[in-house]
Parts: sequence; structure tokens; C-alpha cells
Amino acid sequence: MAGQTCYLFSPASGVQPQCVISLSPDLAPAQRRCWETASIWCHYKDRSAPPPQPKVHTTRLTAHCPHTSQQTAGWLTVSQGCISQGGPAEFAMKILYHVIFLLLLGGISCQNKNNAKPSGKSSKRAGSQAGDGAHDDDAADGGREPGAGGRGSSHQTTSSSKAADEMKLHFLKNTQVTCNDGTAAGFYLKEFKGSKRWLIFLEGGWCCYNKDTCDSRYKNTPRLMSSTDWPQTRKGTGILSPQTEENPHWYNANIVFIPYCTSDVWSGSKTTKPKEKGKDSVDYTFMGSLVIREVIKDLTTKGIKQAKVVMLAGTSAGGTGVLLNIEKVSSQLEQLGGEAQVRGLVDSGWFLEGRQQKVLECSDGVSCSPVDAIKKGLRLWSGNIPEKCRQQYKRGEEWQCFFGHKVYSSLTPPLFVVQWLFDEEQLRVENIYIGGQTLSDQQWTYMQNLGRELKNSLKDVTAVFAPSCLSHTLITKSNWMDFQVKGTSLSRALQCWDKSLQEANKNSKTPVKGCPFHLIDNCHWPQCNPTCPALIDQASQQELTLLQVLASMGLDLQKLGLDPRRDGHAISIVGSGG
Repeated sequence: MAGQTCYLFSPASGVQPQCVISLSPDLAPAQRRCWETASIWCHYKDRSAPPPQPKVHTTRLTAHCPHTSQQTAGWLTVSQGCISQGGPAEFAMKILYHVIFLLLLGGISCQNKNNAKPSGKSSKRAGSQAGDGAHDDDAADGGREPGAGGRGSSHQTTSSSKAADEMKLHFLKNTQVTCNDGTAAGFYLKEFKGSKRWLIFLEGGWCCYNKDTCDSRYKNTPRLMSSTDWPQTRKGTGILSPQTEENPHWYNANIVFIPYCTSDVWSGSKTTKPKEKGKDSVDYTFMGSLVIREVIKDLTTKGIKQAKVVMLAGTSAGGTGVLLNIEKVSSQLEQLGGEAQVRGLVDSGWFLEGRQQKVLECSDGVSCSPVDAIKKGLRLWSGNIPEKCRQQYKRGEEWQCFFGHKVYSSLTPPLFVVQWLFDEEQLRVENIYIGGQTLSDQQWTYMQNLGRELKNSLKDVTAVFAPSCLSHTLITKSNWMDFQVKGTSLSRALQCWDKSLQEANKNSKTPVKGCPFHLIDNCHWPQCNPTCPALIDQASQQELTLLQVLASMGLDLQKLGLDPRRDGHAISIVGSGG
């Protein structure tokens, strides 16, 4: 079932909610509206895993039903993010229309004794939950405006409240540690008064590794090499959001966002430019690892030494940066007198070495494999590598420590890995773009192998969330809680992981029951998880159905046993793995 979903069910005391009706929006975001479909409760009822527990707003309807000769209570339940095109009022009227239609259809004459109102307590709660289904566009442009409900208040609408929720820019006190072009490096900070939890986020953005790639990067994406145009404030989204409905477990942490402006996968320690300028000399510094060190130093005046938990998180190259720097951050905090437990959250930074279909000249960031880029860059950046991992490889082979499955076993701090099994950036290296081309047999085989190899590389990771989807990065998306593996969202899995670490500190040997945090999809095809993010056709910019995705890969749907006229048939076959 694509898109957000609205649920209507009538719970009896002490039993599982009964499947009555589900309202689901149209696939096209511009034409979103609700209609009847099969309930997601029914969709999940035959699974071994329990059904997902949606974040919901509930409006109580008390009605008299003649067939039972008693008062009965029903609940109109609206899942996160199901918003009609006409706005909340029109949306509520459409839902109530379906309620009335359902009751009439069943021959039940019920009288609503508590009329739902467009304002008041219930409406405030509904507005709070709407943030969970925000469009991905919000994450791309830095986040949406904070909605109602953040941190216990339903009236955060003034400009001062919005400003208080933004992260503020701080440049490093050590002016010798800079971005690639010599401009000041820094970080954004959103403090939460009294909190002893810190989330430090490393931005992603791949790398450059020679004069051509660095000059091209500086020309086309200067924000990844310079702080010249950094705004004074940023809005956090996903796990960086200060809103409880968007970020229920980390909203009350001190949030630190470190912009990526060093192009070295956060590994560099090169502080000087070449003295002699030649045609191949690179006129930049690379200090990613040093930037992290200086940020930690500057945060000591903000109270990080008193922290109980410090989470170092990152997406893409920032995720790889977590793997490369978490030991150093842990040691640095210990040397400063801190006693925090340092943890890592790696999102879409668990790359595989890659086996390109044909040997290409490694001359630019598009055609160069991850291995070639890292080999070239490591020398240019004076890259720092975790010492325990370095000792495992002979001289010249240290580049292997940039790959998660090679470095993971040597790291001491606990790590949680988030990884799409069909990572779009890993596919891009192989010149595979879904939604804009038909795949060759060789490309389709590579894609299948990638999913299989990523799954195998994650099997021994203690804490992991790996949906079988085509996408890249997850934790900073505004709708990050929508995605599930085996009925569990990432937010829930992180909470379970947190509980397990707390129990471990108490020397408990018993895992937390019913609270999983090792979650890898069982199904093997791209997009076979029904909660996968929608794919967009590059030409039309329209969302693709599952069958259109499979057809775009050049697959013969009839040979696969799929009926091209019945998209639901494909979902039932392909989407049953979860």
C-alpha cells in the first residue's frame, strides 16, 4: 500500500482492534485524496510479526447501535500525515462521510452524541501528528516550519518560538581548522536546557580526490567546500527535529549539525596547501577529522562533559565519517573528563567496494568506483584511520577501513547501522538510474547481487535497520518514521536499542522482549517492502507504481507471474516479505 494511510477501527476492551475500514491517499501528491481500500490491519494480520502501531490522532465517537442494545464506543483514527488537498476541514468531512457510509452499509443506525469540532483539544492533536507525513521536499530544503505540538505546547506559532527551535551557527574558535578553501569551519547548535543527551550529526556529500574533481566540486557545489554562504540558522528535520511528533525520542537532546566542507569523508588532517604550484597540484586543505575534534572542544563550554549519552550520527559520507571517527570522539571526551556513553548511528554510509561492469578511467566523481576514489583521496587528504583497523591491514591497504563491513568488528562503541539494501548512490556508481532507463541483464544482475551482498554484510551487525528499497539516506527525512521492517519503524528500533544499552549498563543479560533492533528485510526484490519511499520518473516527475518500477527495469512481468493489469497482484506477491 503506497502513501500514507488513514485507519478506522472499533476496539473492544482488551482485544486487537478490528479491521473495519482504511482510507488511503492517491499516489500523486498533487492530487492526494482519500478512498476506501483494504485495511493495513488486514494486510498485516497473517504475518508472524505484530502489526505496526501507527502514530495516530483519535476522535472518540459514542454511538447507540440497536443490534447490541447498548452504548458502544468507536474510534475514528487518523494515521500520521494523511492530509487531503482541500485542507484539514475538507479532509475531516471526507472521513466522516466514509464513516456514515460504512454504518449505513452495515445496517447500523448510530447516533453521534459527541460532535467532532474543527477546533479544541482533538484538533490540536491532529495538527501535531500531521508532521509525521511531511513530504520529502521538506528535508531537501532544510526542513518545514515547526508545527503545533512541539515539546508539549500546541501554540508554537510565533516567530520567537520558531527561532527558538532553529539551530544557530557557531564558527570554530580555532581559526586554523578550516573548510577546503580556507574559510572558517563551524557547527550549528540547538540546545535543550537541562538535557544530558547530545546528538552530533555529520553531513554527507561524497568527496573529491584530485585536482580535477576538487576544482569541479568547488565550481558546481561550493557549499561542500566553503562556509561563505552558510545561513545563520538551520531547521532540523527527522531525527534532528525539535518537534515531538516528528522526533519523539530525540527531540529533547542537544542537537549539533556539522556542515560538510572538507570533501574528505571526514578523515582528513592535511592543514597546508602545496608550496609549489603545478598543473596537478590541489590548492585546498582537507581537515574533516580535525573539524570534529575542534567541535567537541568548543562544546565543552556548552556542557558536553556532563553528558550521559553522546550519539555521533551521519548520512552517506557522514555515515562513513562516523565509522572513522567514533573511537577518537570517545577517547577525546574521556580525556576531557566526560563520562558519557558514546554511540554511533550510520545512515547510508555502509558502502561496498563495488565491482564495476567494465573498467572505466577514474577521472571524475561519477565514473570512479568507491575503492578508486578512496585510494586516491587517502593520500591527498592525509586521512586518519581507526588505529585498530589500520593494524589489520598492510601498508597501502588501509583504504579498506573506509568500508563498514571491514572496520565494524574493530570498533568498541556501540553502533546502529541504517542501510537501504538497494542504495541509489551505490547503484549510481555503476551508472544505474531507476525511473529513467531500462536495465540491461547485466545491470539487473548487479542490482540483485548488491541487495544480497549488503544483506550478508549486515548479518553480524548487532543493531541494524535495512529495508529492501531503492533510496539513499533516511534519518533526516521528515517522514522517517513511516518506513518499517517487519512491522517496526526505525524510531521504534532505535528506542529498543537504547533500552538494551541501558540494560547492558545494569549488567542485565536478558534482552528487552518484543523490542527488536536487528531488522533486515526478508524479501529480495527492490521495493518489495510495502513502506518503501515512492520512486519518481525522471522525465515526467510522476510517482511510479510497483509494476512500472519493475517494467522500467526491463523485466518481463508475465514471466514473473505478475498481471500487468492488476497492481495489487504484484503487491501481494512482491510485497509480502516485509
